[in-house]
Amino acid sequence: MNIIKENSPHLKRKDNLNMMMLDVIIALMPVVIFSYVVFQWKALRNVLISVAVMELCEFVFVLIKNRLPYDGKKHTLKEHWENQKKNYHLSNFLTPLVSAMIFAMVMPASSNPAPMIYVALIIGSIFGMVIGKLVFGGTGKNIFNPAAVGMVFSKVCFGSFYVNGGTSFFDVAASGTALSGVDAATSTSTMLVTLGSSTIDVGAYGLKAMFFGLMPGVIGEVSKICILAGLIYLLIRRTIDWRIPLAYCGTFLFIMFFASIFAHIQNNNVPMWRYVGYQFLSGGLLFGATFMATDPVTSPISKPGRWIYGALLGSLTVLIRLFAAYPEGVVFSILLGNAFTCFIDYYKWSDNRFTWKKLVALGSTILVPTLIVIWALAVEVL
Repeated sequence: MNIIKENSPHLKRKDNLNMMMLDVIIALMPVVIFSYVVFQWKALRNVLISVAVMELCEFVFVLIKNRLPYDGKKHTLKEHWENQKKNYHLSNFLTPLVSAMIFAMVMPASSNPAPMIYVALIIGSIFGMVIGKLVFGGTGKNIFNPAAVGMVFSKVCFGSFYVNGGTSFFDVAASGTALSGVDAATSTSTMLVTLGSSTIDVGAYGLKAMFFGLMPGVIGEVSKICILAGLIYLLIRRTIDWRIPLAYCGTFLFIMFFASIFAHIQNNNVPMWRYVGYQFLSGGLLFGATFMATDPVTSPISKPGRWIYGALLGSLTVLIRLFAAYPEGVVFSILLGNAFTCFIDYYKWSDNRFTWKKLVALGSTILVPTLIVIWALAVEVL
């Protein structure tokens, strides 16, 4: 058997990396267009700054990595230029473009004070691209998702300045005065739920309003229908594996169902289905499951590994949302899942066969966090 050494992503299809990146860009367009309609120049600002900074980082990396050797000769500027043209490919443009678009979509529209959003965008883009990708050797060698790294770094450093800035579009949605055809909030004062370290107002927005994006939030996460349009496109094109988003969302809903029981016990004005729906449609769960968790470089290769990986992300998201200091756990869970990918892909047990050991690993990934949630909430509520 001949073993061929190659960098990830490992493609099992006729088209190449450039086509995959173009597919992701096309899938992102409904989200980007919706964000521009709602946030206008703020969304455009996020995208332009992120793209410019990450493309510049990639170009400088290629420039340094492929510079002409110091051979004692004085090379002309033309020789340097010709050398760079040979080494700078379309993939060097498309891969940072995708990372930049995703990073821009998970950033807020504004900050307080206003100049801090520019600082957060620039520093977050540099950190995500350089530390999240380039220090590992560039495309196909990074172990963490660059957009997730940049977002977490910005959140940790500048989180106190973040403001999910609204527009007249959101002001109308939040007031409930012009939500004809969309279910508005129902008696918010009686639908407060405190579980673990978080307190949420389940009645703040109707589920239809959340689905169609009529609520505040970071730029790319609010409109679930636009995200689902991108997900369907990627699945049709087979650019992503359906196992990861299904395992991610399925595990999240399964564990959150048990949390909804305790939410209903604590406040019988909150139906279980509404609590689960609110948790599912709020935050960046769908966006992360569609565009970040499915990154072919940082996700497992084998089919059983992708089921385990998705279940791990769903479990971690629930635990972080309910018990951690941050109310949103999607990006943090993706980075933690990225760290476990090399373990899941370990060659001694990484193949496409479903053995009993892999089934035990998958079941444990779901059941252990479920038991933790049940025990912790039972102690608190009961």
